[in-house]
Amino acid sequence: MSKRAVIKAFFGSCLLLVTVRCAATGQDPRLSGIQNYALNRPGVVMIRTEYSANVYVNSMRMDSKAFNTLLDSIQNLDHGGGVSPEQKLDIVLREMNNRPARFFQTTFDYIKQPEQITSIGTGFILTGDGYVATNCHLIDREDAFIRRQFILSAFQQITDASIAALENSWATHFNEQQRSLLYNTYASVYSRLFSMILYDLKKNIYVVYRSDAAGRASDTVKKQADIVVKGEPMPGKDIAILKISDGDELPVLKLAPADLPQVGEQLFVYGYPGPVTNNDFVSAASAIEPTLTTGIVSAIKQSVGNWPVIQMDANINHGSSGGPVCNEKGEVVGLTTFGSLENSGGLAAGLNFAIPVTILNEFLRTAGVDPQISNATRRFTYALNLYGQHRYRAACNEFLAVQQLNGHYPGIYTYIAGCQEKINEGKGRAIGPVERIAIIFISISAFFLLVLGLLARRATRTRRSPTAKS
Repeated sequence: MSKRAVIKAFFGSCLLLVTVRCAATGQDPRLSGIQNYALNRPGVVMIRTEYSANVYVNSMRMDSKAFNTLLDSIQNLDHGGGVSPEQKLDIVLREMNNRPARFFQTTFDYIKQPEQITSIGTGFILTGDGYVATNCHLIDREDAFIRRQFILSAFQQITDASIAALENSWATHFNEQQRSLLYNTYASVYSRLFSMILYDLKKNIYVVYRSDAAGRASDTVKKQADIVVKGEPMPGKDIAILKISDGDELPVLKLAPADLPQVGEQLFVYGYPGPVTNNDFVSAASAIEPTLTTGIVSAIKQSVGNWPVIQMDANINHGSSGGPVCNEKGEVVGLTTFGSLENSGGLAAGLNFAIPVTILNEFLRTAGVDPQISNATRRFTYALNLYGQHRYRAACNEFLAVQQLNGHYPGIYTYIAGCQEKINEGKGRAIGPVERIAIIFISISAFFLLVLGLLARRATRTRRSPTAKS
């Protein structure tokens, strides 16, 4: 028996074992929503881009002479006492709004207003050593947009302070309508009479993710990220690859093959939608938990740049950008990137798009990044399969192995406690009879193949040895 034949027979037996085992356990490559979330949730991360700057604004003062003249004219209207204080205040505010340049004057002094704005999106981990995929527009906004956001933020702060000062000096409290009128007045003043200058603009990119520890609630880790490679915001290829450093083997999401998904295929979409992340009734501690929405592939379209995009009906919102779009096997088929607008300017529900992994792969090749499932994720995946088969002792051993690789792996302590609870209750199952027979068969086959291999090797050596002379 040749060496090649022995190897072939051995791998044939291994294949038989895998086939028998899959048949015995009834494994299906498709995952339920619960399984998909359990597998991929640990590797979904929040992307925070924080901009800070100092906004210098011309200070202003009210023209006392013009204001007193206005008050005198109102008093002259009220000889009979028929105008209430509330109506007088309305007249003052309307007149200030109609002619703001008459009542407000610039000075040579500037107010220094420190400001910070934050852009929040989603990403996912590609490798155990910290490469992360997300959208470019989350970490690289155009200068005009940044300046506009800073000026709006500074305007909000200064206007709130100015309105509060007026309420204090006039010993009154503005209602919502009066406050809105004052906002319009100040907006007109600042846009026409005052200048705002931006200095010391700084940008920091962070990857934020969940961290677990024994005996306490989950925490969050915030790591500064470096840009490895980036494209351009839509209509460009809206992809960015970031890098963070962490001493543990990080949880990783697996990329699907480069083929585009089929229309009608089920999708699972992860993200941090703004209306949830910024909801006043949702605790800040749970902000790190991503939202899962589901849908199907509605169509495969072409972008204006002539490369494919995936249309889907899964609900997304601002903050979901950069999040992984997964198939029923739990593999990433694309990144959530942009939606469609209604005539009103709002996002159209269920008409959203993702950039496929074919485009992501271009950036990975440029960056020299080879996306690989980390050993921690590989063992975590196997442990989840065992847990789903109610094999709690074996699952617990695998979860403990994951803990050794990453003591902060999201959800690990919950699963270990769950396994131990099931074991203490006497629940779970051991290896089934069909699997046991398969293991016995492969063991016997391996033994006989080893013997045959040794005999074949001995026979070959005998044939090759020289014949003794007489």
